[in-house]
Amino acid sequence: MNPTASYQLTLIVPVYNERENLPRLEERLSAYLAKSAARPACVLFVDDGSTDGGSPLLADICKRHDAFFYLRFARNCGLSAALKAGIDACESAWLGYIDADLQTDPDDFDLLIPFAADYELVTGVRVNRRDGFVKRISSKIANGWRRMMTHDGVADTGCPLKILQTPCAKKLPMFTGMHRFLPALVQMVGGRVKQVPVRHYPRMAGKAKYHLLNRLWGPFNDCFAFRWMKKRYIDYTIGDSNLG
Repeated sequence: MNPTASYQLTLIVPVYNERENLPRLEERLSAYLAKSAARPACVLFVDDGSTDGGSPLLADICKRHDAFFYLRFARNCGLSAALKAGIDACESAWLGYIDADLQTDPDDFDLLIPFAADYELVTGVRVNRRDGFVKRISSKIANGWRRMMTHDGVADTGCPLKILQTPCAKKLPMFTGMHRFLPALVQMVGGRVKQVPVRHYPRMAGKAKYHLLNRLWGPFNDCFAFRWMKKRYIDYTIGDSNLG
């Protein structure tokens, strides 16, 4: 049996070359699991083909904790693929998403959980952003462009702290860049979205994987792909059947 089926909440943590952050991840996530409002909860790391020597350390971390699990890609496939793999592997009622850089706080999942039964997606909105000026302004531009193109009404689509109802998450169409469109995708399949303010912190270790060009150019292109897909998305409801 898939072990995540024994838990109410699975926290999916994509990891790519975050060796310096792994000790803090172990400490912060294990502390959160001990007090989570959605107990029992577990962690599913998705190692996106890391090349910094952190993969063996991640496997050792999971050996030390009964509620820590991992998947490792044979090669780097990107954040959307890592998130998809986590969703595919998850069998708990809810799944959460947090980035390995710990710029959001695992404890803030407890701010989202009270709404998780009534909304297919509960997403954080980062307040008092602790990023540099270039990252903040590029994120603001990208968020504004996405809102204009998707009409999802979400203030901070890129916030890496989210909880989804697992059945809804498994219905979402998957494509490269889809992590930027989770609220719009949830709405497209008939789900409801709730926004909740969460804390934000500066990166303490490791290096950011995005720069100005891919933080803007990727979302710009992906918005057109999303619009194309949304117009062609197949959705239906069975009215009657004799299949049993």
